[in-house]
Amino acid sequence: MKFYNLKENDEQVSFAGAVKQGLGKNQGLFFPETIPVLDNIDELLAMPLVERSVQVLYPFVKDDLTKGQLTDIVTSAFNFPAQIQPISKDRAVLELFHGPTLAFKDFGARFMAKCLQAFSKDKKITILTATSGDTGAAVAHAFHGIENIRVVILYPKGKISLLQEKMFTTLGGNIETLAIDGIFDDCQALVKKSFDDKELASTIGLNSANSINISRLLAQICYYFEAVAQLSRQKCKSELDNIVVSIPSGNFGNLTAGLFAKALGLPIKRFIAATNANDTVPRYLETGEWAPNETVATISNAMDVSDPNNWPRIEHMLKTGIVPSDCISSVSIDEEQTQSTVLQLAKLGYISEPHAAVAYKALQYNTSEGEFGVFLGTAHPAKFKEVVESILGQPIGLPKELADCASEVILSKDMAANFSDLREYLLSNDK
Repeated sequence: MKFYNLKENDEQVSFAGAVKQGLGKNQGLFFPETIPVLDNIDELLAMPLVERSVQVLYPFVKDDLTKGQLTDIVTSAFNFPAQIQPISKDRAVLELFHGPTLAFKDFGARFMAKCLQAFSKDKKITILTATSGDTGAAVAHAFHGIENIRVVILYPKGKISLLQEKMFTTLGGNIETLAIDGIFDDCQALVKKSFDDKELASTIGLNSANSINISRLLAQICYYFEAVAQLSRQKCKSELDNIVVSIPSGNFGNLTAGLFAKALGLPIKRFIAATNANDTVPRYLETGEWAPNETVATISNAMDVSDPNNWPRIEHMLKTGIVPSDCISSVSIDEEQTQSTVLQLAKLGYISEPHAAVAYKALQYNTSEGEFGVFLGTAHPAKFKEVVESILGQPIGLPKELADCASEVILSKDMAANFSDLREYLLSNDK
């Protein structure tokens, strides 16, 4: 299968090419030439996660990976569960934080790392990525120690939680971290400018592990299938036909992957893109005007994105009819609502963090009788320990993954949001 550039349609590459290149010409995103409709959904839902994921992903990668190679990659990458937890009779959470860095991005980052390792052979690669919180840790741990791959992670200084920061800034080795004096959108803009600099990109073998990389998104398709598979063993047919998934949305990669799953034939009725005060998409769907405001800092900081990078893929699917236009709605949840929802979930016996709370609140606003709501738990609540404890007024424990890094020294270098400074750093530190 070929993947084409949404901005420059003549640029078409293989899956391996899309993984290694990351972005296309003119900062264009790669998109699969076809999304096959799977006719054996019931059979797939009866399979275990790894076996099912190989079947779902193989049509996209078969020109570059044998089924045996893909099985090895998926087995290694998805060696932890995605777990449906009931909240009430018509609500459940899909917990995606049981991986090594306690966030949903472990699925995509680990899959990408294994693919890139298979495709790069001995060629030197520099992974340059921006993070608003969880991507950094997932990418850093997925690539840590892999020979010939250098990882440089940009993040907004002082705008992510300390424990989030510690998970990826304390590793050292082939993992380099830059604390940018700005917001996430500044970090993302620096990554894009680096790709536009062809001399720089060629010299250091530039790639990105953000959700702009198609491998990240393909991996994330698999846990939507896993959610429906678990629900199919718990729910009646009428509920399965009326699943509504609410996604805490920042850069919109998670929603993109969900729409891929729906296009493949997975029976999800529709999606809710739940945002915080950074409400570009809710306003766009209401007015038709794409008008990003200045990014606002919130307690759901991984969603503090005003110009989401993956929206062109979603727009393309809507405009071409790959998914129906009425399968997406979006709602903005403010800080007061977020905090009250964390409390509400605690009263139901479930300890949540702000991002999942935003998604749960969106379900309350945007579901009808007879619909079964699933919201995504994208990070372990302990990653936002200070915020959650201040809302609940009680301590929460640290899992081992966080306890192990809590006392480590942050190794980041401070940098202005200036491309010339970043360029000089990337070239002067290229090993």
